Amino acid sequence: MWLHEQLKKLSSAQVISLGFALVILLGSLLLMLPFATRDGQGATFLDGLFTATSAVCVTGLILHDTATYWTEFGQFIIILLIQIGGLGVVTVAGAFAVLSGRRIGLMQRSTMQEAIAAPSVGGVVRLTNFILKSVFTIELIGALLLLPGFWKEFGLLRGLWYAVFHSISAFCNAGFDLMGIKAPFSSLMSYAGSPVVNITIMALIVVGGIGFLTWDDIRTNRHHLRKYRMQSKVILTVTALLIVLPALYFFFFEFGREPLGRRILLSLFQSVTPRTAGFNTADLNAMSETGQTLMTILMLIGGSPGSTAGGMKTTTVAVLLAASIAVFRRRESAHFYGRRVPDEAVRNAATILMMYVVLFLLGSLAISRMEGLPMVDCLFETASAIGTVGLTLGITPMLSWVSQLILILLMFFGRVGGLTLIFAAMAGMQKTRAKLPQERITVG
Repeated sequence: MWLHEQLKKLSSAQVISLGFALVILLGSLLLMLPFATRDGQGATFLDGLFTATSAVCVTGLILHDTATYWTEFGQFIIILLIQIGGLGVVTVAGAFAVLSGRRIGLMQRSTMQEAIAAPSVGGVVRLTNFILKSVFTIELIGALLLLPGFWKEFGLLRGLWYAVFHSISAFCNAGFDLMGIKAPFSSLMSYAGSPVVNITIMALIVVGGIGFLTWDDIRTNRHHLRKYRMQSKVILTVTALLIVLPALYFFFFEFGREPLGRRILLSLFQSVTPRTAGFNTADLNAMSETGQTLMTILMLIGGSPGSTAGGMKTTTVAVLLAASIAVFRRRESAHFYGRRVPDEAVRNAATILMMYVVLFLLGSLAISRMEGLPMVDCLFETASAIGTVGLTLGITPMLSWVSQLILILLMFFGRVGGLTLIFAAMAGMQKTRAKLPQERITVG
């Protein structure tokens, strides 16, 4: 009773943050069990914590090869944590409440609204039902499409497990794979020339990363593009640009020696996966520093609000770009598609950008200094962590425990969200409406 009363006092941001932390802790303890690892000794607490954080925060950075270090039980725990992290802890809890027939109160609905970035409390339960049905349907279709290729190579049972694992991992933008048995950090490199595997994985990543509300908008309005919400139009436009433009760079400057078909697949896949999936079909260490830097920027941008992806989000970048254009054209406010963007959205976007850039740079500087590693490599790794991507240049397992803790904190920040963590920490502060005298300050 006392615990129930205390939980009722928590804000939505605190519930979300605490929920993610508790699932990570539980996952860490499960991965420490002797039968979770193939050596029968269980993972150390730090290894378990890092892996559980990476799974729940749908990142994909690893200290040990998922296929050879963890048993089938350990792999099942990892994919379960990925599914919970992809859907969101509050969404999963709400789903259990709906399935058990329990009445969901206004406070719970408000928390669910914030967790899935819904525009209002009304209809949030219906939207949650739609999300759950859609998620499992899409993951099932993805697994069925991947099954023939994996079945042929690994046999029926193992091929089925591989198909389900990679479908969930791709849709949830996690990037965990079971292909390390072929070569460390190879990810899906051996399938670089397979159109079915490439297109299926890319489709799962994109669908998972555009956001639940965008799905609902597409389902509701079908082909009537004019009826789409402004946010949906922005997400679809920015997502398309962030796939096509980097793919053109990769096609002309990174994979010029490959045959045409393989070159197209490599270019598209390396453009899609930083948003924020973590699979790769090319050797990232063999790419130029320009290519690695471009992928770092894509990892920081990430997916869209209310999706399985992390990062600053496509809408954050779009709002800041629109605000800049408004300044250039001497307009009072930013706008998209004939709709004005609220000033609060611009302020939030600027705050999110500042937090991501500062933490990204500080983490990189700290790791580079402590480990004596090139700054470019450290920037890539910390962008992968805070963007919850999982792409790596192979340095993560070699890092000291302090650097690993930095990556753990960045992954948690990237998945839960900077504003959510700040609102959780400052939940008790009263909002003031008082305004101080205004005075001009010159910027730029």
